[in-house]
Amino acid sequence: MLLAAQGASVILNARNREGLEQLAATISSSGGKAGLLAGDVGQPATHQQCVELAMKEFGGLDIAVNNAGALGALKPLAEITPDEWQHTLHANLTAAYLGARSQIPAMLARGGGAIVFTSSFVGTSAGIAGMAAYGAAKAGLMGLVKGIAADYAVQGIRANALLPGGVDTDMGGSPEQKQWAAGLHAMKRIAQPEEIAAAALFLVSPMSSFVTGAALFADGGNSAVK
Repeated sequence: MLLAAQGASVILNARNREGLEQLAATISSSGGKAGLLAGDVGQPATHQQCVELAMKEFGGLDIAVNNAGALGALKPLAEITPDEWQHTLHANLTAAYLGARSQIPAMLARGGGAIVFTSSFVGTSAGIAGMAAYGAAKAGLMGLVKGIAADYAVQGIRANALLPGGVDTDMGGSPEQKQWAAGLHAMKRIAQPEEIAAAALFLVSPMSSFVTGAALFADGGNSAVK
């Protein structure tokens, strides 16, 4: 929503077509431009189709925000099955690689672009009991970001990671879980989605033109008090 409000033409992707259609309609009613594609980001074809749609509808791809994620199995490491481990890594890390793999060639054709990956304070500045697989996957995104920066910075592509703390979304869990997460933060609250979107906007905008391979913590001071 925020990127569209700032003038970006956007391609929306998620598995829930109905939700995408509602969001696209809201953007259009506010004067923005939005296309949509329902699909699983764990599949390579989904990313390629999104890029092709951006090129068809809007002439190219300049920005990509890879925001998909899944908590996966929440239990101690020795109790996680290999299938559960693979599922969590695929949803959080492999899907991000698949996105970048399709997005980068389109950006090179435009002379550059900006890619943002949503990581987490979990696995980077803090470990949380029962979240070893999730933390490993989200920490892995930092290696991906640095590798993309090393490979493509000279060709005009910037890649950065956004590391939120607790956010007031469905993924944030129950009211009790959100209250617990708020207690981990120096600000003693969790973020509103708009606050995280503003951080993403900074990372894809010209205001961060000399920033690549970096991690931006938008975690209410969580990383400062560990």
